[in-house]
Amino acid sequence: MLIAGPTAPAQAVTYGTPTIALSASYLSGAVGATGDPVVNVTVGQSGADASALTVSASASSRASVAGTGDVTVTGAGAVRQLAVAARGRGYTNLTVKVTGLGGKSATKTLYYAASAAVQNPADARWFTGSADASAAVDVGGGYAVVADDESNVLRLYDRSRSGAPVKTWDFSSQLGVSKEVDIEGATRIGNTIYWTGSLGNNKDGEYKAPRNTVFTTTVSGSGAGTQLAYGRSYKKLRDDLVAWDKANGNRYGFAAGTAEGEAPKQIDGFNVEGLEFAPGSTTTAYLGFRAPLAPAVPGGKALLVPVTNFDQVLASGAKAAFGAGVELDLGGLAVRDIRKNAAGQYLILAGSWAADDNSDPYALYQWDGVAGHAPVKRADLPTTDPGGWEAIVDVPDLAAAGARVQLVTDSGSADLYGDGTEAKDLSHAEWKKARAAWFTLNP
Repeated sequence: MLIAGPTAPAQAVTYGTPTIALSASYLSGAVGATGDPVVNVTVGQSGADASALTVSASASSRASVAGTGDVTVTGAGAVRQLAVAARGRGYTNLTVKVTGLGGKSATKTLYYAASAAVQNPADARWFTGSADASAAVDVGGGYAVVADDESNVLRLYDRSRSGAPVKTWDFSSQLGVSKEVDIEGATRIGNTIYWTGSLGNNKDGEYKAPRNTVFTTTVSGSGAGTQLAYGRSYKKLRDDLVAWDKANGNRYGFAAGTAEGEAPKQIDGFNVEGLEFAPGSTTTAYLGFRAPLAPAVPGGKALLVPVTNFDQVLASGAKAAFGAGVELDLGGLAVRDIRKNAAGQYLILAGSWAADDNSDPYALYQWDGVAGHAPVKRADLPTTDPGGWEAIVDVPDLAAAGARVQLVTDSGSADLYGDGTEAKDLSHAEWKKARAAWFTLNP
């Protein structure tokens, strides 16, 4: 007969110190926002299942911006999602804590900034990582590539969500530049996206060669899988425009507008901000001018100049050829962007030629792309929100009832968080952002 011996005592479990990591240490939100970005919180503890750990957050500075009750943590397991609902504009620090087994815990600080509420917040999204959005091109699947006029970085965003870019590209080395091209306009034909710099002087009236650049990128894939490859560039379009205008009696004053010391954003300045192809054409492209107006007097008309061999300018470096200037009555406003759809319906984003114009009017005009045909106003745009309206992502069917269009702001000069700092000068990229908003067009 066997007699069992004494049972060995169970060994006590030893738990390590919990670990905690944030997918971003800096987070930006907006008061009343829908779909603000979240932070992933990754936690763990040796000897414990991650699902047994607790994640919480508490206000450690200004609860008037966001307090403990404004933080929501969802999910289970090793990765949780932390969202903040801002209650006021400004900055605050939040302490994120993981509590593990054995009474052990660890913390991280989340630095949070909230911008003010905007009109129709349900229709607003915030593209973070840059504040100076200047052109946008739809690439399908609900995504768009957005350019920046303070750098040469192109960023891919999910149009339906606030947050950081999915991918980025910087073609500075291929372009042979170290300073910004000042990208201001873009359009797509097939798998080619054409991009143009402003072609003007800088704000101090100095000529900067990189701004006299147009270039192409080739698109492959779509949506989140979009890829861009560098194509070709041309760096004499400004020179060609000045020579053409001189040969035609200096009607638009391009030589004077590009002279040393002349700022680009004045009524008789020189500044390109729109690019789109003419109706039914893959060769002739319209350059849309923020300045000058034509003629250059208050109440003048907006100006488009057709480049009749634009495809060859980029494909082979051919000298640009031009058609007669197209002068449009936009109520004294200039072209800030121009975009058409597959049906040949155009939308023109109209705004002031002035440098500091956030309080000036903006409007959307429908046009058929034919010189001599008048554009028709479809919407007035709010001017009380941060930044100036700068880009049309794509054009819906303008004959459809309730047609909606998404626009993007250049918020670089905006004081987003109420401390007097322009967004372009913020120290953290996650706090820089441009607003994308949907607008319903009037019948």
